[in-house]
Amino acid sequence: MAVKVRIPTPLQKLTQDKAEVEIKATSIHHLIQELDKSYPGIKQRICDEQGNLRRFVNVFLNEEDIRFLKKEQTPLKDGDEVSILPAIAGG
Repeated sequence: MAVKVRIPTPLQKLTQDKAEVEIKATSIHHLIQELDKSYPGIKQRICDEQGNLRRFVNVFLNEEDIRFLKKEQTPLKDGDEVSILPAIAGG
């Protein structure tokens, strides 16, 4: 199952400057594991010590926030598009 993953600019140095990569995965959790195998260090940047997505990292599946789906257990299918977006704060 190939899934297109959009990588935010701050993490592109880990993906050899690629803004998009394709990963075979069956869930968001699996996708993060496979991303880290292909691009070591990326999981550490987007997940906490327990392996959960950091609060300031937003993940969208086909433009829908996974927090409103099944979070890291959200299933993936061939052709899905996942976007990883760091939250931006300001005031």
